[in-house]
Amino acid sequence: MKNYALEVWSNNNFIIDQGLLKLNYKSMPSLLEITQNIREKGVRGPLLLRFPHLIKKQIDTLYKNFHKAIEINDYRGGFSAVFPLKVNQYPQVVEAVTKEGKRYDYGLEAGSKAELILAMSEINENAPLTVNGFKDEEMITLGFIAASMGKKITLTVEGLGELETIIEVAKNKPNFKVPSIGIRVRLHSTGSGTWAKSGGMDAKFGLTSTEILEAISLLKNAGLLENLTMIHFHIGSQMSDIAPIKRALREAGNIYAELKMLGATSLSNINIGGGLAVEYEQHSGKKSYNYSIEEFSSSVVFLLADIMNAKGVEHPNIYTESGRFIAASHAVLIAPVLELFSQDYQERHLKFKQKNPPLIEELRALYEDLNQKNCIEYLHDALDHIESLLTLFDLGYIDLQDRSNAEILVHNIIKKSLYLKRSFTTNELFELQVRLQERYLINASIFQSLPDYWGLEQNFPVMPLHHLELEPLHPASIWDITCDSDGEIGFKEEKPLYLHDIDLDEEEYFLGFFNVGAYQETLGMAHNLFTHPSEYTVKIDEEGFEITFDKESKNILEILESIGYEKTKILNKLKEEIEKSAFIAKKEKKDTLSLLEIYLNQNGYLRTTN
Repeated sequence: MKNYALEVWSNNNFIIDQGLLKLNYKSMPSLLEITQNIREKGVRGPLLLRFPHLIKKQIDTLYKNFHKAIEINDYRGGFSAVFPLKVNQYPQVVEAVTKEGKRYDYGLEAGSKAELILAMSEINENAPLTVNGFKDEEMITLGFIAASMGKKITLTVEGLGELETIIEVAKNKPNFKVPSIGIRVRLHSTGSGTWAKSGGMDAKFGLTSTEILEAISLLKNAGLLENLTMIHFHIGSQMSDIAPIKRALREAGNIYAELKMLGATSLSNINIGGGLAVEYEQHSGKKSYNYSIEEFSSSVVFLLADIMNAKGVEHPNIYTESGRFIAASHAVLIAPVLELFSQDYQERHLKFKQKNPPLIEELRALYEDLNQKNCIEYLHDALDHIESLLTLFDLGYIDLQDRSNAEILVHNIIKKSLYLKRSFTTNELFELQVRLQERYLINASIFQSLPDYWGLEQNFPVMPLHHLELEPLHPASIWDITCDSDGEIGFKEEKPLYLHDIDLDEEEYFLGFFNVGAYQETLGMAHNLFTHPSEYTVKIDEEGFEITFDKESKNILEILESIGYEKTKILNKLKEEIEKSAFIAKKEKKDTLSLLEIYLNQNGYLRTTN
């Protein structure tokens, strides 16, 4: 567990060097160095660090692999991709996606009116814009406006009602340019994993074979068949198995070829929604998906070429919408540890009497004389003694201070034994280690920053930023600061997390949560009114790093204002109450008001510790 399975999930983005977790890029700064640099400015609470070079890396990887597969397979269609804005609409993400994708004409996908407006304003010239999801007349009209602005927009039809509305808008607004039209097909093929239900005959979206034929008829009658340029299918985000992808491609490819032969001559694009998986697992040998980007791109190109060659149809242009693959790795959540709950068992809490019960003295001697040779024997004696002492406490023969001393001594005997035998772990020691589970309280909200863990039990890689030269021995549960028992990442024996034994009075300890750049920010909820963490974009070059964007988490008044309260009204009411208070001395009221204003203008995370 010393390297936290970086080889499984990190895609070579991070390395351990001299006990620190570092970016494996150019000057290779450590995450601890970046974190401390930000905290020197007085920022407290969780930090969300963005690394745009990782977005660039993923875009480059996607395009290079498809271009290579096209060349190897003598494929005669092109390749394009769009970034689904639902994955992460935050400005720094969209800016990085459009900037790093410009040389490829990397496009955007919108699924709502707000996303469509965002896409229309941010998309690069010549980059494709696709619109998915249910649409009303206003949203469809926005699509016509985008086309009239010169955007390369495709409206994907999710049902015949939408197609009828498109035809109606085209008829009623003849001065607007008609956008390209796509049809989302409802495949028989289903996907795999948590989001498999987005494929198959019971899927929420898409047209059946009968509806597709009806759509062709409607377009012909309206004189708009030449605007049909794309078919689209989606069999699940985070696809874990390549086999369902191949089945879906064969089905969609044959539908495409049949439509071409039915007279849809302008049809030239197949859009593969979803697909590419991201590794969230953190245990060696337990990767959660069974293919690579090389296999994915090669399979897509080969299968579509094979189908089109067999049917004598021109090769279509290939589109993908793999947003998770592009954005997940670029963001890291950094959370300070506020407390270790076993700190109560530290030696400094021992308070011996002048005369202690004999078993306490024996435990004391066991602890002092413990060494690698005798630790198993002494451990067994200690476990036997604690049972006897607890019985004596229940019978009233020893007091609470004796019990406290016994618990501290036995806890430390177990901990020291585990350390001494760390290279030779028996089943008994493993069970004791699990029993000695440590609770790490972090200054963050799981509901806000890792909602998919709470909602879907999705794993996120987690590891400390430092002390990585040391073997972590504490089985760890992570508690957040919300007043909800679900705000916990519990210890699992089948997927264990081990962290270090740290004296938080002497130093700070930071945990990093990785691959949080997709969906977590937009799904995050303001449970207990903890809002988006402080956000920083980090540019790395050969000389070091630079913070190119910083935005501290909302202060308390801004949080309350964001849910409908008037911050001026709240502030004035509190000031008025302080002025009237008989419990605050008149000479202290000014200082109290100043202190209150300081607190109200700080972010809502904890500050007085870490």
